[in-house]
Order: sequence, then structure tokens, then C-alpha cells
Amino acid sequence: MSDKESYELLGFDNVLLPVGDLGEAVDFYERAGFTVGFRFDEAGIALLRVGAETPGILLRAEEALVRRTPPWPSPRIWLEVPDARAAARELTAAGIGPLDEVFRVATGWTVEIADPWGNVLGFTDYTKRPELGRRC
Repeated sequence: MSDKESYELLGFDNVLLPVGDLGEAVDFYERAGFTVGFRFDEAGIALLRVGAETPGILLRAEEALVRRTPPWPSPRIWLEVPDARAAARELTAAGIGPLDEVFRVATGWTVEIADPWGNVLGFTDYTKRPELGRRC
């Protein structure tokens, strides 16, 4: 096997998000519409499912992590949803306020939220470019 073959990027495994309190984080993300794939409190981790894909978002409790209030420069994880404007309404109804108004992107609309520890997630749709989405 050549070096190129051994270093081929095949796809995502999991995305890890540090959180200050696992129970509070699981509650927050369940209100945001995520399903818990598994939870292992002794290890301080929980896996959130993302659609039908095997990889997910792995929450990991970090004792020293404190709460942060947006805005700040940070990586963002955007997830595809059928309708970002509907997602914004549902998130607001669940008590999770968007960071800002729903905004236009090249493929459609996006809304972003932040968990209590400053992890930013976006929910984006492909309403302007449905042929690029998962449900074309």
C-alpha cells in the first residue's frame, strides 16, 4: 500500500463537542431535535444521531469547561434540514433561541444555535438548490 492509499480521507467518523455537564448537554440537544444513540455516563460521553448516517456528534464532558455566551470566533458544524426557517421556529418553541435571524446562503437558508458551552451548530437547507441536497 502506498502512502497515498494509507492516508486517503474516507469520510467522517464522529464530531466531538466538549460540554461542561453531560446531563444538561443531553437535555439541550434533545430539545434541539437530536436523538441519543448511546450514553455512557461513567466515561462522560453521549452520542447524538444525525439522520441515518453512522457517524454522529459525540458529547464529551470536560470538567474545566465553563459557559460561554456568543458571539465569538469558533468552528461551526452545519447539518442539513429540510427547512431551516421551520427549524428556527421549532428551536425557538423548544426554548433554544437562534444566535441571529435565519440568513440566506447559496443553497437556501441557515439558522445557528449555540449550546451553553459555546459549541455552534447550524441547520441549513437546500431549498434554492434541491438537486444538491440529500432528498433530491
